[in-house]
Amino acid sequence: MTWEEEWQEILTNGTDEEKEILRLATAAIRQKRERQSAYPSGFLGLKGEFVEKGVYQFRIPITPYMLNRGGVVHGGILATLADSTMGSLINKSLPENAFAVTVEMKVNYVRPGTGTELISRASLIRLGHTLAVAECRIANEKGSEIAVAIGTFSIQSRRG
Repeated sequence: MTWEEEWQEILTNGTDEEKEILRLATAAIRQKRERQSAYPSGFLGLKGEFVEKGVYQFRIPITPYMLNRGGVVHGGILATLADSTMGSLINKSLPENAFAVTVEMKVNYVRPGTGTELISRASLIRLGHTLAVAECRIANEKGSEIAVAIGTFSIQSRRG
């Protein structure tokens, strides 16, 4: 069976959860094409904003794609969300000829990831010439803190 036939079979006979995964894949491709973002950003539906000076936020719905076998948000998804939030904050704080990449990150998982929405907020701890350090807190829509992360990012110059 080709992948096209598999997709058609899922669209015809699949569960709502399976159809949602295909919708998320389509959204990831569209976001990559439109905004040149990474595919995981599209799967997660990341659209961020500054909520105050030096604080960047993503609000995303919890989808079946994010859940582990226990029915809670997978720790890797939370780590990806924290990394993306901190990275977006730092990259949006740099001049156009620079970009940042993660060199180290630590995540503390403080509660299971449950609810209907994740809210991640990153703030700068230090923005230097070669390194940046940021913190990210992830909570659900009820304000229950789920994870806290701290990351160090290397600041690079664009070539070309």
